[in-house]
Amino acid sequence: MTHTQNPLLDFTDLPRFDLIQPEHVKPAITQLLADGRALVEQLTAETTPATWADFAGPLGDGLEGFGRAWGIVGHLHSVNDVPAWREAYNEMLPEVSRFYTELGQNLALFDKYRALKASPAYATLSAEQKKIVDNEIRDFRLGGAELPEDQKPRFQAIMEELSQLAAKFSENLLDATNAFAEVVTDEAQLAGLPDYAREAAREVAEKAGVDGWQFTLHAPSYGPVMQYADNRDLRARLYRAYATRAAEIDNGYSKPEWDNGPLMKRILELRAEDAQMLGFRNFAEVSLLPKMADTPEQVLAFLRDMAKKAKPFAEKDMAELLAFARDELGIADFQPWDAAYVSEKLQQARYAFSAQEVKQYFTEPKVIAGLFKVIESLFTVQVKEDTAPVWHEDVRFYRIETPAGDLVGQFYMDLYARETKRGGAWMDEARSRKHTAGGIQKPIAYLNCNFARPVGGKPATFTHDEVITLFHETGHGLHHLLTRGTELGVSGIHGVEWDAVELPSQFMENYCWEWDVLQGMTAHVDTGEPLPRTLYDKMLAAKNFQSGMMTVRQLEFSIFDMRLHCEFDPAGKQTIMDLIDEVRREVAVLIPPAWHRFPNSFSHIFGGGYAAGYYSYKWAEVLSADCYAAFEEAGNPFDPVVGKRFLDEILSRGGERPALDNFRAFRGREPSPDALLRHSGMIAA
Repeated sequence: MTHTQNPLLDFTDLPRFDLIQPEHVKPAITQLLADGRALVEQLTAETTPATWADFAGPLGDGLEGFGRAWGIVGHLHSVNDVPAWREAYNEMLPEVSRFYTELGQNLALFDKYRALKASPAYATLSAEQKKIVDNEIRDFRLGGAELPEDQKPRFQAIMEELSQLAAKFSENLLDATNAFAEVVTDEAQLAGLPDYAREAAREVAEKAGVDGWQFTLHAPSYGPVMQYADNRDLRARLYRAYATRAAEIDNGYSKPEWDNGPLMKRILELRAEDAQMLGFRNFAEVSLLPKMADTPEQVLAFLRDMAKKAKPFAEKDMAELLAFARDELGIADFQPWDAAYVSEKLQQARYAFSAQEVKQYFTEPKVIAGLFKVIESLFTVQVKEDTAPVWHEDVRFYRIETPAGDLVGQFYMDLYARETKRGGAWMDEARSRKHTAGGIQKPIAYLNCNFARPVGGKPATFTHDEVITLFHETGHGLHHLLTRGTELGVSGIHGVEWDAVELPSQFMENYCWEWDVLQGMTAHVDTGEPLPRTLYDKMLAAKNFQSGMMTVRQLEFSIFDMRLHCEFDPAGKQTIMDLIDEVRREVAVLIPPAWHRFPNSFSHIFGGGYAAGYYSYKWAEVLSADCYAAFEEAGNPFDPVVGKRFLDEILSRGGERPALDNFRAFRGREPSPDALLRHSGMIAA
């Protein structure tokens, strides 16, 4: 198969989703990996000058096709996970990982970047180009490229063991989660559970070949039991099983080989060794180097300041919960497995509306039109329907234009859940903006959600939470699409710090609470009536229900994560559980039982990329709330002057300059948590 015949290798315009098949993956990716290795060899030859034009530029451009093709394969694996695509993806995944590891450890590449940085040519580079060179050098250092030759094998061994341990941590957690089953044969025990939760449990039981209803520890089964089941013993049994997953505690179903305790200790030892080899005091410093925050101390001070302000509100939330449990539900000895249940009852009693009622007003055509109107009003662009080959008939394609009709970017929207599509919602890039010989290459994005499709000839309806999710992912999409970057490495979301990348997405969520926006984007599925003001007022009143408790919970996890990676000694007397208990005494209001093993299932930091980075959720929330406050201060959520400044200083900048500089340019000052506390109802009136 030649380049021209394989549609995965056609980079002339949009991806050829009408032609690309699983059998195209291996030949295309193999070809592109070979091309990539040949290019690296050619560019690192002694004779090539270490300049942008002869080295850094051609390297970025030359590897772009590989990134795009593999991006398409990864995308299809996520949205069309049929056996043939899964197989095609998994077959090439180790090859692709190996290629990236090789690049990260290629000393000849590192030397070229260092030579470019040290040469007079560096001063003549654009701000974008300088940033790319600086980022590359930083990443090589973090990858151990500067270590003495005799230490490199050990560093490489640490990296490999850490990736294996992270995978094992996740596998143990999944195995322990999957091993549990609670079978109920007496329907009276299911009082309070919604019909959908009963039906799902009945289906699980049928599949397992048992009578009755079977409950599991997976969120769609576990959540409704904790929230709605009147049977307190059932909640207690599920809570205990959930809280002791992948732990050393014998809970009747877990196996000793699934205990994540020894893995956590080993992961922390290896991270500390990694940091020490690279010349840092602790792993938190390594984690923060490419982030917006400077030091672990700065992050802890930020988290503790938030905790001090939020805790009084959390204590008030907790007191209300205990009083309601005692006075209205007859629960005198309140336990953690009562928390979600009592909260649900209190929320219903206080606000008297249901998410199901609200859902009838958010019909898909109105929501999409409302979303586009927000984008058009804020950023002076137009969103129009467009055509392109797609991977499923549900997918729609749009273009963003300037008022003069010039193309800015394009995006696919894949909104409905399918059995072959991974859960959750996410934005991904199909192509990034850059300068080419033929002009500017325009960016393309994927927006993916998992909403229920239309049934019975009526339009699909979304819950208000789903509308917020759609706005959130669109915020990421706008960050990618409205960039003015012309160099791949810092265009759109590329090169943006981990703790700042959620700013545009969280910013867009604010528009889902504006009355003027909601009036125009709602129409009842049966009557066509817009959302009534009385219902909106109830939604707004309920918005900050228990936000104090939710805030201190996030802060508990964040402080624990940061202290674990900057203060904790895996070889010392203090255990991981001792540390989280200490953190809870400082910030928590709902203290779990002594046998609770939360760290054993904290995949974000042991199985994912959030080690010493969990704080970034709150950090980005502070930034986005503070940015939105600029519109509030102007007295108009669509103020054209503020909108243009937000586009110019934040959205369009990509990773060209530090996110804090973007923020300061927009707000004219340092970030402040006041707006977030106010939006969350945590500023004393």
